[in-house]
Amino acid sequence: MSSRTPIQHYPAQETRDGAGVRLKRALGQGPDQRMDPYLMMDNFSSMDAADYIAGFPDHPHRGFETITYMLDGHMLHRDHMGNEGHLGPGDVQWMTAGRGVIHSEMPRQEAGRMRGFQIWLNLPAALKMQPARYRDIPAASLPRAALDAGGELILLAGELELAGQPLSGPIHSPHTQPLIADIRLAPNTQLALPLAAELSALVYPFEGEVRLAGQTMAAEHTVLLGEGDELMLEAGEQGARVLLLAGRPLAEPVVQYGPFVMNSVAEIEQAIMDYRAGKLV
Repeated sequence: MSSRTPIQHYPAQETRDGAGVRLKRALGQGPDQRMDPYLMMDNFSSMDAADYIAGFPDHPHRGFETITYMLDGHMLHRDHMGNEGHLGPGDVQWMTAGRGVIHSEMPRQEAGRMRGFQIWLNLPAALKMQPARYRDIPAASLPRAALDAGGELILLAGELELAGQPLSGPIHSPHTQPLIADIRLAPNTQLALPLAAELSALVYPFEGEVRLAGQTMAAEHTVLLGEGDELMLEAGEQGARVLLLAGRPLAEPVVQYGPFVMNSVAEIEQAIMDYRAGKLV
């Protein structure tokens, strides 16, 4: 097997979004910092309510999917379809914006730690105008596997075989084949994962340090991976926790304007006109 090595890495960029939520943008800082089929990944983490209390009031999306993974805290989702979902520790929310959705994501706590990720996954051109849909995935339904050397793997999306044990996450898309895993490594341990050669892939260490091909990657740095069919991770003395993202590239044009992601400027202009006219959804 051929191990994947880092080809680019950079620190997540601090920014604010929504009504002023403080977060770190790990993917999607600009058009040159995406990884097809993923458009963006935000990492929010704070003990200070002032950093998250304003939340994300009603806002639109078109043309992609969002996957929200909550580690700590409590958020409430509401959308124009009448869905209401409570996101607590370990829960996942999967939303396909399709032709249009208007939703809000607001904290349901006034103190304590709020931590998690939101990932934007592109849709192929043929599916961008499909009807919107929404699904809550409770933490208890996520497949988990204990690692032989200590630690745990939680699978959010896709399929993976670990030590002969097949795992299947609740999120599937035949077009982009997303693979998303939360991997916790015990101190000074290694993990080898099979990773299909046709998938693009990155890792994002968010606790501790991890080594890839002899290179130490600090926490909160996005690490884009090169070609290969295996991922070899090695934790440092404090252990490590890593989010793995992989997927099949769409190789289609990407034109983004804020919350709209389409394939042409004309389609973006149409999305804006539809939203202003109340015809987005």
